[in-house]
Amino acid sequence: MSWRQTVPRALDRLLRIEPLYAHCDVPCGLYDPHHAGLAAKTVHTMNKKLTDLPVPGAGAPPQEALEHRNTIVRMVQTKEAHAQLCKQELLILWTDYFKPEHLAMFPDLQETFWKAAKLCSYNKQHVDLAKSQELMDAVANISELFQRAEAAKKK
Repeated sequence: MSWRQTVPRALDRLLRIEPLYAHCDVPCGLYDPHHAGLAAKTVHTMNKKLTDLPVPGAGAPPQEALEHRNTIVRMVQTKEAHAQLCKQELLILWTDYFKPEHLAMFPDLQETFWKAAKLCSYNKQHVDLAKSQELMDAVANISELFQRAEAAKKK
């Protein structure tokens, strides 16, 4: 073991510094479904752009076909990254924010989050405007549940 590891450990022992472990991804207790909503909207926007993107004609120059393919790849990458971000944000809310007492307030809470997470996965794999709209609606529903849970804390 090098002195760079030994000295800090010795100081920790001397000063009786113990490691702390957080119980969640956001130990400060800041939770907000806003990022999930923005990510879901991005997924829907990319699906709309992909659907509306004009396909070069059969006689189009190779550069135009290459640019078209590049645009598709970039949009798909963005769509998939934001679907994953949406899923990550939802899972943090589901597993860290919502507690057993929220199940009494929202009996379908588990199924709501499960279906939303599944929609994130589906939207990574497909270009489907109806399903990306469904994802936005699911996130909006979860956002409303979150707001109601926050309001209940203040009573």
